[in-house]
Amino acid sequence: MKNLPNILSALRIVLAPVFLYMYLQGGLVWGGLSILVFTIAAITDFFDGHYARKYQIETPLGVFLDPLADKFLTFSAFIVLPFVDPTQFPWWAVIAIIIRDVFMTTLRIYAKRKKILMKTRYTAKTKTTIQLVFLYIALLLGLFQGTGNIIATWAEIILDTGIMFYLMMFVTFITVYSAVEYVFANKNIFKRTLEE
Repeated sequence: MKNLPNILSALRIVLAPVFLYMYLQGGLVWGGLSILVFTIAAITDFFDGHYARKYQIETPLGVFLDPLADKFLTFSAFIVLPFVDPTQFPWWAVIAIIIRDVFMTTLRIYAKRKKILMKTRYTAKTKTTIQLVFLYIALLLGLFQGTGNIIATWAEIILDTGIMFYLMMFVTFITVYSAVEYVFANKNIFKRTLEE
């Protein structure tokens, strides 16, 4: 099963727009199914990386597909948030996160192709965890919002406090900061590029 990691990455790319479409349909059924799809896609990320490392399978296609699939999934989740509440999850913050991740993904792919070792930063790993936890909370709040049950009441109370806006600002700051830290820690990539 040499191609299993690539298959899982491709599956993640396919599931991202499926999640996006289902979540935007609204309602508990569609929303619940969309979060299930999002969870399955997130699990494939763990398994394709685990399988590739365990059996030392890495292909040029895999190097390209894996980070691309991750970003497709993350972007699809961030894109739905302004539809939940544009005041809590402003578009400019979503765009800033997307631009940062596109830049960093391009940089990683370039470094791997040039066989330049990029220094991994703890902040970047923390950023990924923070993003995932935040997205699940925000997606669940959006799922129950306006459904007319006790959970919906609590979801609306939380959204009315404005706390999700501040969490969104925190996530945006950590995301952008981690990119700046990465760039300074890996200046050799830019130096080598200029020398070529």
